[in-house]
Amino acid sequence: MLIRFSVENWMSFQEKATFSSIASRERQHGERIPKIEKYKLGILPIGALYGGNASGKTNLFKALHFAKGLIIKGTQPYSLIAVDTFKLGKSQKLDQPSHFEFELLIDETIYALSFSVNRKAILEEKLVRISGNKEKTLYHRIEGKPNFDRSLEKNQPLHFAFKGTRDNQLFLTNSVSQKIDEFKPVYEWFMERLELVAPDSRFEPFEQFLDEGHPLYATMNKLLPQLDTGISHLGGEAILFENLPLAESMKMKLREELTEGSTVRILAEPMNERFIVTRKKGELIAKKLVTYHLKADGTETKFEMRQESDGSQRIIDLLPAFLELSADHSKKVFVIDEVDRSLHPLLILRLLEDYLAKCSHKSRAQLLFTTHNVLLMDQDLFRRDEMWIAERDVKGVSNLVSFSDYRDVRYDKDIRKSYLQGRLGGIPRILLQPFPQ
Repeated sequence: MLIRFSVENWMSFQEKATFSSIASRERQHGERIPKIEKYKLGILPIGALYGGNASGKTNLFKALHFAKGLIIKGTQPYSLIAVDTFKLGKSQKLDQPSHFEFELLIDETIYALSFSVNRKAILEEKLVRISGNKEKTLYHRIEGKPNFDRSLEKNQPLHFAFKGTRDNQLFLTNSVSQKIDEFKPVYEWFMERLELVAPDSRFEPFEQFLDEGHPLYATMNKLLPQLDTGISHLGGEAILFENLPLAESMKMKLREELTEGSTVRILAEPMNERFIVTRKKGELIAKKLVTYHLKADGTETKFEMRQESDGSQRIIDLLPAFLELSADHSKKVFVIDEVDRSLHPLLILRLLEDYLAKCSHKSRAQLLFTTHNVLLMDQDLFRRDEMWIAERDVKGVSNLVSFSDYRDVRYDKDIRKSYLQGRLGGIPRILLQPFPQ
């Protein structure tokens, strides 16, 4: 689970801004809060981020995307790092590094990973393991030198891996590539558990729900008709991988990166078609995603995905995420930008209610999302500490504030009204003059 995430000098975040999932002392919806007894800690299973346009919501999502890419994919030799710093400050500060901090719960153990980076190099990197009240710095890379914990000082493979780590590369990334297991749980959290879903994602993980043998195949096709899509069920038409309407560079990326047993969904433009590609026994198997509708006589007819409404397509994109989150023993963390795009407010409300109903003290799944949907700003649905606002000031600087930080936001208060009246920030400052008569 994601406990905290901080970012500094990234896009509109000039100063350090922190998003926290640590539960406050309030008792509301306490029965669904995952409890980490080892640390006497409660971690929120959900987080909703509000804010006006250009307030910083998507910039926070992009910070997570950048950090995950730097950790999982790394960099090429001699290449620059794609850091996007704050550009509205004083000129002498434009070359300052960006800083990222993560606090993660991984199999009941908390790790803190942080790194500072500019376009040319990793300037500092630290990994800490937290056990109760004790913290152990596993390694601290600063000024190009390693500082290992005493238990790791004599680990020669670690020193060898550090010497082979390029200036523009994270030591965490290189150590795993060198088959060193000490820090692998942290790397695998970013690779296997953290899933980022953008409104227009073209290439993202996707469970193989089209196989009838998949345990959630029946569940997905049972839910679709209940969500008023008109779809009776999904289907997949086999297609030769080489015939996919993709650029050769995309096909090469799939050949190189898609691992055995994993599946990705691909959005092929401009026809807006969706394809599912799976690697089985070393071979890439492709299917074209289609839908089926019931006709008046009870028989079915096939629809191309482009014939479905934007809302139905968005539901199909998001349902796998909600099904994975709600699965027994799930440890997935989904971060979804614009979760309600093209969806009716009552529909996304139903999906969120179903997910939250399955959360408990033993849950380890987590959903974080950005939204403009004020219908969801309801304390019958969310706790105050589960709702956040991204606010951008007159200097273009973004900040993050939890509703629980406002003293006058009581548990019985209509916060939706306060938000729309501008008392909590996070709404657009509209300066447009009335149209001329």
